[in-house]
Amino acid sequence: MKKIFVLLLLFAALGNHQLQAQASVGYYPWSNLVTVSTGTHRAIWLDTRVQTNSLFSSLSIDLLPMINLKRGEIVQWYIGGGLRLNPLYRIADSRADLITIDGYSVNFGARISPLRQNRRIQLALELNPYVKDSFDSGVLKSHFGVVYIFGKKKEQD
Repeated sequence: MKKIFVLLLLFAALGNHQLQAQASVGYYPWSNLVTVSTGTHRAIWLDTRVQTNSLFSSLSIDLLPMINLKRGEIVQWYIGGGLRLNPLYRIADSRADLITIDGYSVNFGARISPLRQNRRIQLALELNPYVKDSFDSGVLKSHFGVVYIFGKKKEQD
């Protein structure tokens, strides 16, 4: 019941912000993650991540609310944290909860726009401490990937 309450609280907090903002898509090749983010230019934004190259029973989804610490034209620093959910774990264990929480994470990262002619292409660097739901083990992950931000082009003066 506590897990469902935590999920409802997270969705209620995120529901107060407009999630239909400028979206971005990224790929972290060494971590096997595909990411979709909403409104990374805002003070608070949502990042969701899905593992690739996994069995269906180990397929996890990360829900990560992020907070921009500093945002410039070239570098964006952010921090956040969230839940790793496994909605398909019932395939492996029929006694599992409907939505299984695998663990919790904290994210600290930077998105860098190295190309002057196209700031929509970004390199993403991140440190990601992660602990299992029972807090009996954890790992310090690092992510490196490429992100593309969708949206209208700005007119140059």
